[in-house]
Amino acid sequence: MKKTLQEKITFTRGDYSESKLSDTEFDTCTFVGCNFTKCDMSDSDFLDCKFEDCSFGAVKLNNTGLKSASFKGCKLLGVDFTKCRDFLLAFSFDNCSLDYATFHKKKIRNTIFRDCTIKEVDFSEADLTSARFLNCDLSRTVFQRTILEKADFRTAYNYSFDLESNSVKNARFSSSGVIGLLDK
Repeated sequence: MKKTLQEKITFTRGDYSESKLSDTEFDTCTFVGCNFTKCDMSDSDFLDCKFEDCSFGAVKLNNTGLKSASFKGCKLLGVDFTKCRDFLLAFSFDNCSLDYATFHKKKIRNTIFRDCTIKEVDFSEADLTSARFLNCDLSRTVFQRTILEKADFRTAYNYSFDLESNSVKNARFSSSGVIGLLDK
């Protein structure tokens, strides 16, 4: 089945809740103030797309490609990123709420999380090599058998994980944040 192509379009305040945006390729598109609650984005690709002030509650991302997607001021509560296609998976988050999301077993190296709430998120068995958690709240977030090599936690807070069950070689922490490494 051939995908529909949407290229260099700005979508403003669109309500896509409970609708289907599947089998579509979005290239260099911008979404501003859009509602994707319970939207089915399965089998779609988002290449170099920007999402600003959008809501993604209970969105379906089965086999969805997020290739250099950026999210700013978005609510991504409970989003299951494990369903996304691994090929060229890359995104960044700025001032977003990612609470209850899951990235279980995802390879998301170099991902930037800036000024985000990342509460009770599942990063177990994920590869977060060189990820940066800049001024992020990581309360009750799960890091289990996670690769955190060269990750930057210097301005993150409320994180807690076991150094023995995670790979943290050359990760960076602030002196005040080290307490989260001693919880075991």
